Amino acid sequence: MSGNPAVVMRLVASAYSVAEKAGAIVRKVLHSGDLGIVEKTGANDLQTLADRLAQKSICASLSRHFPKITIIGEEDLPAEEVQEDLIENGQAEDILQRSCPEEYRALKEEELVVWVDPLDGTKEYTEASRCLHLQAVAQKPCKGLDKTHGTALWLLDNVTVLIGIAYGGRAIAGVINQPFYNYQLGAEAALGRTMWGMLGLGAFGFQLQEVPADKRIVTTTRSHSNKTVTDCVNAMEPHEVIRVGGAGNKIIQLIEGKASAYVFASPGCKKWDTCAPEAILHAVGGQLTDMCGNAYRYNADVKHMNSAGVLATLRNHDYYVSRVPQSVLQALKSD
Repeated sequence: MSGNPAVVMRLVASAYSVAEKAGAIVRKVLHSGDLGIVEKTGANDLQTLADRLAQKSICASLSRHFPKITIIGEEDLPAEEVQEDLIENGQAEDILQRSCPEEYRALKEEELVVWVDPLDGTKEYTEASRCLHLQAVAQKPCKGLDKTHGTALWLLDNVTVLIGIAYGGRAIAGVINQPFYNYQLGAEAALGRTMWGMLGLGAFGFQLQEVPADKRIVTTTRSHSNKTVTDCVNAMEPHEVIRVGGAGNKIIQLIEGKASAYVFASPGCKKWDTCAPEAILHAVGGQLTDMCGNAYRYNADVKHMNSAGVLATLRNHDYYVSRVPQSVLQALKSD
């Protein structure tokens, strides 16, 4: 480490290592076969042991090294002592070596807000676990690892760990861990990857790609659709619609050239779903707004629900905003 890195750079470096720790926890719980599932508000809003342990690990680890930051996690967990084996003390050396953008060099801990989704795509995580259980009972692998063969293992792609960092209400840095990246390659593959981004620095850990300019591919919700969502997606006149889980996963589709717009005209998404992905998307020139084109705020005291939906693009954001039907705008309340 050279010199004395700025607080925000140390926080991002810690978040990177903590996200990798959380990803390992998510994998371990899946392979244990005991997910410890509880329903929070219904069958489409689940919490697992992985959600609970990963959030404890993230929040306790960051709080230990940055006691003055505000951390807001998805899971409502009781205050209790966290086991030492859940604590991650490491920091990504590559991030510490980078020069902090001038506008963030003097930031103090108490000015930063961290938004945490310990396991984005919980429903898909539980479905993939059931598939793995069935193949274990049958003592043979499921046939195929994709949608065409009717297995749920492809849903592992949907699962992410999200840690977003905000300053002045704006998402300025984010870390996304994909715990099961490379799962298709079998037991010999190194599972997982971590990507991160920061305004003024760029984004790292993936190869930026774009959908061809003459194609409109919309990614939207897999399990939380309704008439308003469907009407809005159709209004975009897409050449293709991809229905998958996880806000983090949908932003990854944008930055890796699998989709040109993420359209979710519903109030189901929360700030911890979008803070980290938004920061990474913005770091490569993209945009994430509500369906009216208004930016979301990530101050500590804002409401958690993204009431006016989510619209994210890598390019041509104004076009997609212009296509949102008035009926959809009237159905959603802008923050």
